[in-house]
Amino acid sequence: MQETRSTSDKFFLFIKGLCMGAANKVPGVSGGIVAFVGGFYEEFIHSLQKVNINAFKLLLTGRFKSFYRYVNGSFLTILIFGMLVSYFSISKLLDYFLAQKELFVWAGFFGMIIGSIYYIGKDFHHWNKSTVPAGIIGLIVGISISFLSPAKENDNLLFVFLCGIISVSGMTLPGLSGSFILILLGNYVLLLVDSVNALFDTFVEIINGDFSFVENNARVGTLKILAVFTAGSATGLVTLSHLLTYVLKYYKNQSTAVILGFITGSLGVVWPWKVTVFKTDADGIIALDSNGKQIIANYERYLPDFNNGETWGAMFFMVVGMAILLSLDWYGKNRKENA
Repeated sequence: MQETRSTSDKFFLFIKGLCMGAANKVPGVSGGIVAFVGGFYEEFIHSLQKVNINAFKLLLTGRFKSFYRYVNGSFLTILIFGMLVSYFSISKLLDYFLAQKELFVWAGFFGMIIGSIYYIGKDFHHWNKSTVPAGIIGLIVGISISFLSPAKENDNLLFVFLCGIISVSGMTLPGLSGSFILILLGNYVLLLVDSVNALFDTFVEIINGDFSFVENNARVGTLKILAVFTAGSATGLVTLSHLLTYVLKYYKNQSTAVILGFITGSLGVVWPWKVTVFKTDADGIIALDSNGKQIIANYERYLPDFNNGETWGAMFFMVVGMAILLSLDWYGKNRKENA
């Protein structure tokens, strides 16, 4: 049975969808953390797990209301709608600030991840001979991923479909950033910037009655890539949700330990004080991919200079990031007390 939601619950669920969408867009930040901290992670996974053969039988036989109830349609619709709105609004705003005030944006997310570690860890009292190694493994994997070098961009449709399956892990696995995985695979700009912007521009043109994009081969090709990526993401969501439902049922404490370790290890990915290092050719000239874009080689991290005013600005945004997570904790506690 679906849970009956009040108008305020639906509104906050929409806001959580906005936050998940924004988090999924930023390299190093996991939308799954938002779900975990927001208190709806297990409902999210179990709802996705309901998209199975039984659900498709209901759909194919025209029992749409039964299908909607079976898959917890109200929850998924509001949440996914929030994510989509985010991709065309908050995400574009984030793109702007990442270009103009990159240090402050990374600092804010760094603070949010520290807050996430506190939020998840404060009530976890199950450290033992099985959870400690699990936490260490998560930590090592998280640190290792942050030091991998990105690959070249690849627009092969089969590879794009696989990118969708792999990158959606950021929504289902707290601490694993799907967007950072796309950077490592070389397709972050293609799939989360160029494709999303192409879709946005197409919507605007259609609203204005302009259908000339159908004659733009580059635009149509980009939209086709986005469609394949979306199909891969949907496949990955449903597939991973079934696996995670089993893991959460039988290995919940070990899973939480891995998540804690992974999130802690991922701090290296969002360390604010870093510069992007681009690949160069034999002559020291910055290498470009087939679309004329600079190819990221890695990130060079450095320690903050506390004599610099921007450093203190970044520290302020770290505190803001932590405060956001603590406010979610406060909201969750008050909601339980008033329930």
